[in-house]
Amino acid sequence: MTDIDYKLEAVPATRIAADDIDKTFRSSTIDLISGALGGKVLGFSDEWFAEAANLLTPTAPICQPGKMVYTGAWYDGWETRRHNPAEFDWVVIRLGVASGTVEGVEIDTAFFNGNHAPAISVEGCFSQNDDEVLSWKGERGGWETILGVQECGPSQRFGWKLENPTKKQYTHVRLNMYPDGGIARFRLFGHAVPVFPDNTDAIFDLAAAQNGGVAISCSNQHFGTKDNLILPGRGKDMGDGWETARSRTKGHVDWTIIRLGARGYIQNFIVDTAHFRGNYPQQVKLQAIEWKSEGEPEADAEGWTEVVEPIKCGPDQEHPVESLVKDKPFTHVKLIIVPDGGVKRLRVFAKRAV
Repeated sequence: MTDIDYKLEAVPATRIAADDIDKTFRSSTIDLISGALGGKVLGFSDEWFAEAANLLTPTAPICQPGKMVYTGAWYDGWETRRHNPAEFDWVVIRLGVASGTVEGVEIDTAFFNGNHAPAISVEGCFSQNDDEVLSWKGERGGWETILGVQECGPSQRFGWKLENPTKKQYTHVRLNMYPDGGIARFRLFGHAVPVFPDNTDAIFDLAAAQNGGVAISCSNQHFGTKDNLILPGRGKDMGDGWETARSRTKGHVDWTIIRLGARGYIQNFIVDTAHFRGNYPQQVKLQAIEWKSEGEPEADAEGWTEVVEPIKCGPDQEHPVESLVKDKPFTHVKLIIVPDGGVKRLRVFAKRAV
């Protein structure tokens, strides 16, 4: 792709194998543009065959062979017309958080074979004016390179880790596809940069992804990922919660560890079992830790503190509970479910420890 006139900065990035994308990014970052988080497509050059909004679907792409619609074969992704007269097709996306810094990119061309995107690039900007950003269309405008031009191929996941994660915060990104074709999913991995008020008595959900929370590890996520626990809202069905496999061992428990968006004094929690009606946990326990060592705390690390009495769970409901330890700051929370099951959301309301 050396004949491209629209020149971008050569940002150093390492290609990540498809099987390593999740373990590289999912334990330390969030998908800043996920539709579940509030990421939104603002505009695009074309979406004749398949809608650009599909790029932000949090679940994996699907295929329905033989399904035809008015424009042709149905695809679960973004697909543009053939013979693009411009150098590239583009889609502009507003992040699902106030702003964020970027560590990596994933492009998934699943089921696009013969109509896949040959190459992509990603640009970003910081702006409070959606209309101004859209006015740049496929031109230079105020865009800055996040990831330079990278070649893609048919029906596979492609990942790139930036050698130097961005220090600058972005509110919008533009995905460029050279020259046209199809992409199933676009993920932008990084960290939310929340805007906290100066009032240190203000109480926030410090586990929320928008406020910088990250689900860093779990014992099991067979039916639903741990990352769903910190999403906004109460979801739409069991598919967008955290759900583990059935256990067959006496004394079994499952757990998830969440790094809070800021060190804080926890005031209360909400454990929500929305939509889990026959598979909610029998009981929930909550522990917290102020982690000062390198890396992240393990589930069996020294220093975990019980911060609530065990909660007897019920189906499809919120379970509010006060923290037993409000005068000690914590950095991480561990949600323990007994013995297994599904939880939709965990809210950790706290005052920032500044």
